[in-house]
Amino acid sequence: MLKAVVLIGGPQKGTRFRPLSFEVPKPLFPVAGVPMIQHHIEACTKVPNMKEILLIGFYQPNEALSRFLVSAQQEFKIPIRYLQEYAALGTGGGIYHFRDQILSGSPEAFFVLNADVCSEFPLEEMLTFHRLRGNPETFLMLGTTANRKQSLNYGCIVANADSHEVLHYVEKPSTFVSELINCGIYLFTPAIFRHIGAVFQRNQQELLLEENANGWQRAEAIRLEQDVFTALAGQGRLFAYKTEGFWSQIKSAGSAIYASRLYLSCYSQCHPERLAQNRTGGPTIRGNVYIHPTASVDSTAVLGPNVSIGKGVTIGAGVRVRESIILHGASLQDHTCVLNSIVGWDSTIGRWARVEGTPSDPNPNDPYAKIDSETLFRDGRLTPSITILGCNVTIPAEVVILNSIVLPHKELSRSFKNQIIL
Repeated sequence: MLKAVVLIGGPQKGTRFRPLSFEVPKPLFPVAGVPMIQHHIEACTKVPNMKEILLIGFYQPNEALSRFLVSAQQEFKIPIRYLQEYAALGTGGGIYHFRDQILSGSPEAFFVLNADVCSEFPLEEMLTFHRLRGNPETFLMLGTTANRKQSLNYGCIVANADSHEVLHYVEKPSTFVSELINCGIYLFTPAIFRHIGAVFQRNQQELLLEENANGWQRAEAIRLEQDVFTALAGQGRLFAYKTEGFWSQIKSAGSAIYASRLYLSCYSQCHPERLAQNRTGGPTIRGNVYIHPTASVDSTAVLGPNVSIGKGVTIGAGVRVRESIILHGASLQDHTCVLNSIVGWDSTIGRWARVEGTPSDPNPNDPYAKIDSETLFRDGRLTPSITILGCNVTIPAEVVILNSIVLPHKELSRSFKNQIIL
């Protein structure tokens, strides 16, 4: 039997995702109409013999998370549990801390997926690839190709072209190492815990040498990438499976719009029922658009490509929306124009207003380009990026909001450009 672990992190991370992460834990942020981690869970449930999915993180178990777990268990008919860390333990520390829960029922192997990636999740292919090696002492990581410049922002893998063995692994190198990067999706057997345990022992030894260090808390913080993979590389234990499918990180709100596009285009194959169609008396749909069944959209609106409309959203006459995510309860009054933006929960955009951002998409002419996880500021100025309205923001009629971030519960009175409105 198999299990899967999704690492969902916790509230002190996701700062680049503000102001959206104020309202909902980042893993539950809707991408292409469903919570970000639902894509992971769905992919895991398609793997035959998957018995349980564990979410590991240090969010307080809140109402939103509990509701999500209940509905996901009903929908996918599989046990899904949340295991809460007492502190941020890193990508390896969390699974080591909960190793008994992962190993209960003795799974032959388990997947580990980072919550902040969007992917086609070729889990069955990884499993087949791993089983062909037939060695329970080996582990598998998913890799993809990045361009030379961007590879420095990721974990870089040097692998043998024939055997696919990982010979060398460096997390975020300072000079070029390899175009093959780590996707944050792994297939482990129980043997991995010996290697993580060795790191734990070593951390403890080091702490004993530092007299006054704050005890065991730090020994348990273990990073799979720097502490475990770097050591396993070149030992015949770690292999890389390269995917040609789509993959992207979701670090900033801008990357959520890009991830939404990747998933929406995938829906035409895997979930055609989620895509809106052009119907007489309905709005004009261009490209891939998701509309929640409870949303009310005027027939003269034009939506798409890459638009996701949440539940209870109201869209008035003559509205134009493109490359945007409109979250639940928002209201777009007549003739508003929303481009490259995320409109927060229960926000209102007045008539004839225009809300527009600048896409931070990867270079379309480079097949291996990834999305840049930009800093908000460059040379002391806000970098033009997508526009984000937090929850309960009111935009008056006939104003223009351009490349700006508006924090929750703001009522604006005029136009803004390139600003963070506190």
